[in-house]
Amino acid sequence: MSSPIALVLTLGALGAGSSVPELLRAADAFRLPDGEMQVETVIETFKKGELDKERRYRVLVRPGRRSLVLSRSPVEKGQKVLMLDEDFWMILPSSQRPMRITPAQKLLGDAAVGDIATMTWADDYDGAVAGEEAVEGEPCLRLDLKAKRKGVTYARIELVLARRDARPVKADLYVASERLAKRATFTVEPVDGRPQVSAMALSDEIQTSRRTVIRYLSRKPRSVADEWFNPMFLTRNSLEE
Repeated sequence: MSSPIALVLTLGALGAGSSVPELLRAADAFRLPDGEMQVETVIETFKKGELDKERRYRVLVRPGRRSLVLSRSPVEKGQKVLMLDEDFWMILPSSQRPMRITPAQKLLGDAAVGDIATMTWADDYDGAVAGEEAVEGEPCLRLDLKAKRKGVTYARIELVLARRDARPVKADLYVASERLAKRATFTVEPVDGRPQVSAMALSDEIQTSRRTVIRYLSRKPRSVADEWFNPMFLTRNSLEE
């Protein structure tokens, strides 16, 4: 994955459809480095500006659309979500069978399973540069993206990236019916010596008094055993650490 700092793109290059995969790879680098990773995540829900609920998750990510989400809050102790390519399972401590779910299944507030299990756009979307705009004085590019596969949370995304480095700024998230479901904004801050997305805020376009923030507390390389990505293994093992 190219370094976002090293990626310099000209207007001429961006005008071609072939530049979109490069833009998405650069944007992805702000969200997740290459390789197997452990991401500590907290989801906060707000009602009328006040914190309502908070949940913590440990996300284990492997290349090739494989993620394991482990609930870390006492109220959800033992719950797990597994993503293998386009297949999603929820594993509950009270059940002996993994339960098939969709990436749109809610975890907390407006945060869906797919919002924390998938952290890349390049593998899942393609599209075109649809225009330019300024966001708080920052020259940006607007991408119109459509899903390349079925197992994604959103059928279409209008993604706005900073023109100078492809940093994600905001996104409009649409479901299959073409309804605007959520609006997302991204906070990028220096983490471990390089700029990374530290938070994604989701605003509900139906219940406008609600707001959900996904914060990425830490990222570090971590490999786990292959069986951790087997749904039947997860039903028999708590993985409490």
